[in-house]
Amino acid sequence: MTDPAPRPEHAEHIRTASLELSPLAVEHAEEMAGVLADPALYRFTGGEPSTPEELRARYRRLVAGSPDPAVVWHNRVLRLRDGGRLVGTVQATVTGSRTVAEVAWVVGTPWQGRGLATEAAREWIAWLTGRGGVRTVIAHIHPDHRASAAVAAACGLAPTGELQDGEVRWRLTLPAGQGSTTYHCRTDFPRT
Repeated sequence: MTDPAPRPEHAEHIRTASLELSPLAVEHAEEMAGVLADPALYRFTGGEPSTPEELRARYRRLVAGSPDPAVVWHNRVLRLRDGGRLVGTVQATVTGSRTVAEVAWVVGTPWQGRGLATEAAREWIAWLTGRGGVRTVIAHIHPDHRASAAVAAACGLAPTGELQDGEVRWRLTLPAGQGSTTYHCRTDFPRT
């Protein structure tokens, strides 16, 4: 079976000081299985580490894109620019006439505490808001997941008080006409 090629809107590589956010590919499954192998990563989200085979099947579905034409999936792996090692992922599900993005991020346990999640999430949100219309960014974060809450806050999201499946909904809504050229994240939060 031939793995699907990424769609053109998913092919852009995004660079930060420390990372390259590269389009997800089925070929990343083997290395990402190691990155995501620590059961502690699932403490707040549930689930357990996936095998390389399970990740390959999941990545095949993600790369193929959403079966709903009103929904666009964007998925990137996080690769260290120094050394080229994969260390995590960022994701977005874009809906609402492409104006609302639900985002998520994960950094493998060995690379946590270095500010990589914040660096990736900042650039990811700036890319989404600068790519033609995303005005509202949402993240769902377990109330006890302080590191992820700090990342969201550093990127300008604020808790709404709304709960979904036991997670707090965080939201950033940009005023009309504001995009990545004027979007700024706070930088005075602890490195996560």
